[in-house]
Amino acid sequence: MLNAVWVAVIVAAAFWVVGVCAAVYVMAKAARLMSQATGAVATLRESQEALIERAGTTIDRANEQLVKTDAITASMDEVTANMAELTGRMTALAPLARVIAASAGSPAAKVAALAYGVNRALWMRRPAGAQRGSRPAAVRPAAARPPAPGMKALPRPAAPGWRRAALGGQRDEAAS
Repeated sequence: MLNAVWVAVIVAAAFWVVGVCAAVYVMAKAARLMSQATGAVATLRESQEALIERAGTTIDRANEQLVKTDAITASMDEVTANMAELTGRMTALAPLARVIAASAGSPAAKVAALAYGVNRALWMRRPAGAQRGSRPAAVRPAAARPPAPGMKALPRPAAPGWRRAALGGQRDEAAS
């Protein structure tokens, strides 16, 4: 029959089986936990690589913008130097401008302006055949003859040595 030793051996074997089952269960849970942790680390590594790649792209773009900013800064330095040179030249021309401004109101300048205005008004009122540098009517080609009465004259091209005024449409003597 069963003596106390056999009962102790059976109880010890039962506890050992229960202990082994508990150890297997804990190891299965630990294995599942380790596989989930490995998956999480892999996902985190992929996210980290994508983040580092985006950060590298951002840094490259920032470097491009810095290069462009350096070019703009160099250009602005050149503009500043040119403006300083222009200011120096304008300062040098200031006395001449004062002389010209002072002489514009002088009586001689006013008389010259009046003489020019009268001369221009008289020149504009001359008939077409009496203008300086034109040929007599008999020598002019048919295209240059005045149109028949009641017909509108087409504008004639300017003769050599003459130019048209920018806004008035009237011929003006070329500067010699």
